[in-house]
Amino acid sequence: GLNSPFSKSIKSLQEDMVRTEKLGSTYLVLHLGSRITSSEAKAMGRITQAINHALAQVENRVIVLLENTAGQGTAIGYSFSQIKELLNGIDDKNRVGVCLDTAHALEAGYDLSEKEGLKKVIEEFDRLISLEKLYLLHLNDSKTPLSSRVDRHWHIGDGYIGREGFRRIINHPELSHLPAILETPRKSDEDDLKNMSVVKGLVEQS
Repeated sequence: GLNSPFSKSIKSLQEDMVRTEKLGSTYLVLHLGSRITSSEAKAMGRITQAINHALAQVENRVIVLLENTAGQGTAIGYSFSQIKELLNGIDDKNRVGVCLDTAHALEAGYDLSEKEGLKKVIEEFDRLISLEKLYLLHLNDSKTPLSSRVDRHWHIGDGYIGREGFRRIINHPELSHLPAILETPRKSDEDDLKNMSVVKGLVEQS
């Protein structure tokens, strides 16, 4: 029915797509949510159905980005193979892509903190999804360790990815051209400024 959570989420996605274009933005990051009672496969089917419906209804230039999750509880989209499956279910593939959240990736078991680990993560992403589909980074350190499946963002350099981990991520030839958004904890503007200056300090001039 029109008042079901499913219909509401489609309507809300359509409204967000319109709003995104009005704001002059290109990307709309979609949090994939959790399944309540349905199986993972069924929940994923409903997500692709909702996105297909919204894309068919709204003709604009906004690209919907699926964000990887930490895999907390019954969250959908914590593995690259799940994200690949979701993208495969989208009819208009030019209008979807991926936003990679660094904290969520580590929490879901992708070790971005080590040099070899980062190389493997990037290779796996490219093999399963394609780096051409990666449009945006959410730069967050993680307060919880590798594979914790607990979603806790932390200040850049102070968590389990660490300063050197971020130095490698930010300067990696496959990632350094991407726009990045910080979603680190904030009690005041000072926190944002501090995290931004840490990131800027890690950028190596080529």
